[in-house]
Amino acid sequence: MGNAIFEYYQKINDGSIVTGKWIRLWYEYIVSGLEQKKFFFDQKAANHVIDFIEHYCRHHEGALAPDLIKLELWQKAFLSIVFGIKDSEGCRQFREVVLLIGRKNGKTLLAAAIAAYCAYKDNEYGGRIYFTAPKLQQASLCYDAFYQMIRKEPSLDKRARKRRTDIYIESSNTSAAPLAFSVRKSDGLNISVCVADEAASWQGEAGLRFYEVLKSSFGARKQPLLLTITTAGYVDGGLYDELIRRSTRVLYGDAKETRLAPFLYMIDDVDAWGNITELAKANPNLGVSITVSYLLEEIRIAEGSLSKVGEVLTKYANIKQNSSQAWLPAQTVEAACGEELKLDDFRNSYCVAGIDLSQTRDLTACTAVIERNGELYVFAKFFLPAERIEEATQRDALPYNIYIQRGFLQPSGDNFIDYNDCFNWFRMLVEEYQIYPLVTGYDRYSAQYLVQDMKNYGFVLDSVFQGENLYGTIQETEGLLEDKKIHIGDNDLLKIHLLNSAIKMSAERGRGRLVKINPSYHIDGTAALLDAMTVRQKWYGEYGERLKNRGDEDGLV
Repeated sequence: MGNAIFEYYQKINDGSIVTGKWIRLWYEYIVSGLEQKKFFFDQKAANHVIDFIEHYCRHHEGALAPDLIKLELWQKAFLSIVFGIKDSEGCRQFREVVLLIGRKNGKTLLAAAIAAYCAYKDNEYGGRIYFTAPKLQQASLCYDAFYQMIRKEPSLDKRARKRRTDIYIESSNTSAAPLAFSVRKSDGLNISVCVADEAASWQGEAGLRFYEVLKSSFGARKQPLLLTITTAGYVDGGLYDELIRRSTRVLYGDAKETRLAPFLYMIDDVDAWGNITELAKANPNLGVSITVSYLLEEIRIAEGSLSKVGEVLTKYANIKQNSSQAWLPAQTVEAACGEELKLDDFRNSYCVAGIDLSQTRDLTACTAVIERNGELYVFAKFFLPAERIEEATQRDALPYNIYIQRGFLQPSGDNFIDYNDCFNWFRMLVEEYQIYPLVTGYDRYSAQYLVQDMKNYGFVLDSVFQGENLYGTIQETEGLLEDKKIHIGDNDLLKIHLLNSAIKMSAERGRGRLVKINPSYHIDGTAALLDAMTVRQKWYGEYGERLKNRGDEDGLV
């Protein structure tokens, strides 16, 4: 049996298989990791799970029941990654697996087959396998598929015993059961494998807590597996949003975590939701478990119904109505970095500026954006209360004292930010370096006394609302970054804030707004940069010639 990962990757690259950008990025990451020996591929382990499923696992319903399952190439590649990619200790590399896929693409059948393999062939004595979802009825769907799969294969059925609440395999002391959505009742479990179904419907904080309880139950296991299967949904602020933010950060190549495997089958172009080729990106089983004619009929119905458009976008295109994805690829941010930028090299210049005051007890950011020869150079200054630096260092796992030494961060006040420090930084630009902010963008919720002090000094300020109205600025900034027209020098703190940034898109309005990849992360530097870029875009017609800094009647360079 050949290597399904490389075969699938080759077909993606030559165009014989159509996938979206997230799947392309994922397989690029895997192939690159194997070539660089960041992890290892065990062909025998991959073949073992594929052979087991194709020789022992059967369809339990529909026209193909009770035939044996015949895996498609995307499924073989999926299984090869999950079970064949190993770490340096010979254990499975990936402990969390996210499969986002369109409706009717066989995700429940595949998850049940994986559970069957783990129950019989995973060499985990005392295995505890659970199927969970917000409602026990939903959790039972995959559990029932697992049970029926076993019942229809005599060689599996004779080794299993159906008990009142679970299925028990005595030879390996392994059990499998549905699991109710309960943090209290699930705490203390010793789970080896868990199938988390329809993560898009896991509500808010409760769903996130329950997921963390599941993960924490893996502590005593050598190579546990938490398999999340879902289509997109409608719930905001829940597990789905968290997993997509984490997944897209991994796919952009700069995440610290190495145990998450995201398979995100979704379309790239929201406006092309009615194009069958575009929809194939979210439906890898198109033509197998979901027919082209069925999907075309769904499209025809949606063309005459706004509510049906939302359903097609969500369930067949995997575009959540309000979803967050990582904003910038790591390589784009890296390309903006370089040698130290020195204010002395930009004397006698005009610029635009931005302020994000954030909370008085936490980080505040100020930026100045200077144009030279069609390139934009960003200076960012951060402020943090002096008495909170040690606490912030432990909380954020960032070397704030080093950032102070390098001049990116300044202690400000004791327990609260002294906004006079922000004012003084801008005064310093003018008085020491003759760098003149023509317009400064600020969040309308900024401290009004700072705004008034700056206006009294002579600065021109313009309020910026951090919402979807910034989407045009976000797109322009992204394009300039991709074209390598924006430079941030060696400011590692601003770099981190750019990498922490996500865009929460509204599919209905086709616009997005800036959010954090993770609620505990900071993006103040990104917000201050966008404030500056917003006023630059707004006022360029009036101030553009001066902002180009090509020399003018004022004697500025």
